[in-house]
Amino acid sequence: MISIIIPAHNEYNNLQRLFKAACFLDHEKLWEIIVAISPGNSDSIEMLDCSQKVKLLYCKKKGRAAQMNEASKIALGNIFVFLHADVVPPTGFIDDILTSLQDGYDAGFFSYKFDKDVWYLRVNASFTAKDGLFTGGGDQCLFIKKEAFNQLGKFNEEQVLMEDFEFFRRMKKENVPYTIVKNDLIVSARKYESNSYLRVNLSNFLLVVLFKFGYPGNKLKTLHNKLIRTPYNG
Repeated sequence: MISIIIPAHNEYNNLQRLFKAACFLDHEKLWEIIVAISPGNSDSIEMLDCSQKVKLLYCKKKGRAAQMNEASKIALGNIFVFLHADVVPPTGFIDDILTSLQDGYDAGFFSYKFDKDVWYLRVNASFTAKDGLFTGGGDQCLFIKKEAFNQLGKFNEEQVLMEDFEFFRRMKKENVPYTIVKNDLIVSARKYESNSYLRVNLSNFLLVVLFKFGYPGNKLKTLHNKLIRTPYNG
């Protein structure tokens, strides 16, 4: 059974869009969706119009890593899916996850495309179908067996930015078998709408390089908020 975990901080509108568009809510293998809400959340998230499978968890600590870890402690499924609030899954989402795990993988990610159809965003999105430098980002929706997730030690809560890449690095180090499902998620282009394409790409590249050289998570977050006009919301 599957538990979907969504970290949220002032994401009411995106969550409402997600649950209205969700084509997977009635799947028999989906046990629950846990929305892990930050302690600093200030929107009316309790007013969400959503399925009975959706549970709201008011977390003790702020930060995507901490919120996802707290949700994982109460999740009842034996498969965890970590989904961002502004990402809409495709048709066949749950079946793709189940098929990948039945094929012998312990974890996986999805390719994606943006909700704004322009050529340069199509170029960016094309790289998500391949295993490369940017594989493992949170927008690609990590799914993983509960046992493997716990054995890896969950997310590093000190990694306040790029916790997804840090977790993926441990996955590769421990030789956890994973796949990339080529069935596109729909990802928000809001960051590109507030910043230039060049600014976002250069910033992302710099942050990934600094991360790989061991730059501390708190300094990465500070740098991100200086480079990108829309501050990191985790």
